[in-house]
Amino acid sequence: MRKFMKVMMAGVMTAAVLAGCGSSNTNTTTAAAPETTAAQTTAETTAATTAAETTTAAETTMAAQSEESDMAYVKEKGTLVVGITDFELMDYKNESGEWIGFDADMAKAFAESLGVDVEFVEIDWDNKILELDGKTIDCVWNGMTLTADVLSAMECSNAYCNNAQIVIVPADKADQYQDVDSLSGLSFAVEAGSAGEEQVTALGLNFTPVKAQSDALMEVAAGTSDAAVIDSLMAAAMVGEGTSYENLTYTVGLNSEEYGVGFRKGSDLAEALNEFFAASYADGSMLECADTYGVQAAVIEQ
Repeated sequence: MRKFMKVMMAGVMTAAVLAGCGSSNTNTTTAAAPETTAAQTTAETTAATTAAETTTAAETTMAAQSEESDMAYVKEKGTLVVGITDFELMDYKNESGEWIGFDADMAKAFAESLGVDVEFVEIDWDNKILELDGKTIDCVWNGMTLTADVLSAMECSNAYCNNAQIVIVPADKADQYQDVDSLSGLSFAVEAGSAGEEQVTALGLNFTPVKAQSDALMEVAAGTSDAAVIDSLMAAAMVGEGTSYENLTYTVGLNSEEYGVGFRKGSDLAEALNEFFAASYADGSMLECADTYGVQAAVIEQ
């Protein structure tokens, strides 16, 4: 009996050993799976990296094409859309309703050099960057001061005209307002989003924003504002003897500044306009155009 039990025990132990060996083989087989998974993971990672690199390269190419395609976009649609306000002597309508002025005439000539038509669209000056980025217009060409905000938001041309922001008051009160300190008690009208608004804000003066510089002059003429701040080039054309506002005059100059034309950020049209400016200055056509509107003294050499 004891001998039989020993044999049985030996059999059980042998079976256990064999079972253990079988378990070891199973584990060995299972251990091989992670090696395969790791290889697959490496391949997948490599593929993902390659795909990411390809996507990045494609995005970079698309961005470059986008930056370089503004001229192509304008040429394809056949029209250069210019954002303006009513601003004599730069952009204003003649008796026939045609937009004329130094800026308007130069914009027409630039569009012609590109082989496209020109279209003028009156915009809310305070929304000029939104209009530009939304492609409602292709450029802002309206005696635009090259401020820090404009330069950071737009691709700008070289400066082409000198200008200044000046104070406009009724002529019979001009002797009371001959320096900045004398302006503190006045209520001003200024174009919203303009360099004039920037100046009165910096000086801490009271002001009401209006749609256009011409509206600011109307406010002063009507007596609803004590004074206005507008561009000196506009004042030369619209204020004083022989103008629409004979009873107004300008007194204090608040700054000196330069005009430029703004395009969408990264646009290749800005450099094209710089080349056009240089050529038109060299052949005399820019100064001839400026002379037509009496702004030749303000033109900057290109």
